[in-house]
Amino acid sequence: MRKKRCVLRRRVMVRQHRTALQELFDSCRKIFKGPGTVPPPHDVRRLSHILDNMKPEDVGLSADRQFFNTRNGIKEVFPVTCTTIYKCDNFSLCMFFLPPGGVIPLHNHPGMTVFSKLLIGLMHVKSYDWAATGPADRTSRAAPSAPPHLRLATVKADRVLAAPCHSSVLYPTAGGNIHEFTALKPCAILDVLGPPYSKEDGRDCSFYREYTYTAFSADCEADPDPEKEDCGECYGWLEEIDTPENSHMGAIEYLGPPISDEPACH
Repeated sequence: MRKKRCVLRRRVMVRQHRTALQELFDSCRKIFKGPGTVPPPHDVRRLSHILDNMKPEDVGLSADRQFFNTRNGIKEVFPVTCTTIYKCDNFSLCMFFLPPGGVIPLHNHPGMTVFSKLLIGLMHVKSYDWAATGPADRTSRAAPSAPPHLRLATVKADRVLAAPCHSSVLYPTAGGNIHEFTALKPCAILDVLGPPYSKEDGRDCSFYREYTYTAFSADCEADPDPEKEDCGECYGWLEEIDTPENSHMGAIEYLGPPISDEPACH
């Protein structure tokens, strides 16, 4: 009887090209350590560099394709939509799609570090952080005529972004943690949130209404000198409000390039 000869086949490891999205995911998995932590500066620079170089095609989009089309020339009202690429306890990757005029209203990111990258479009950004003090020689008190529960905030950004552009980053208490996006043209935004929102863990999203500093400042009400109105250009009053109607988003399935959450081989 002839013995069968055992042939050992060597498995050849083929190094596959790592996509930009996979690189972003792998870096997020290493950098975000969970609730209560903020990435150190060198890790922030690392993620920012990856996002700065990402293009619409890296997430399955095309800058030339209009994803808010009209049918037969009829103008339609499109909601703001979002899609989740990946989510775990430590971080999430998601995209937001805004039609022209679409708004993600003023909201906060409690205990979170958030990176945002405008992939497509033209967008106005307004952001605030809570103020420790008011303008020089001015009070941080609201006037008696002001709505209750107003808080003074510092304007961190009030500008228009045009894709392609650099990414931005906000922190739990700095960098414009409270922000609003308004699309001037169809927009696609890639967000990295670490950690993601979680009502159960005390990271629920709060919304705000903004007022100019001069509208309700106790100083400005007592001394309405028009030459002093510029003191409030970098400040505003924020009032927490119920969830606004225009904050509701449609959810769509992510159909872009896949990512692998298997441990990387070395």
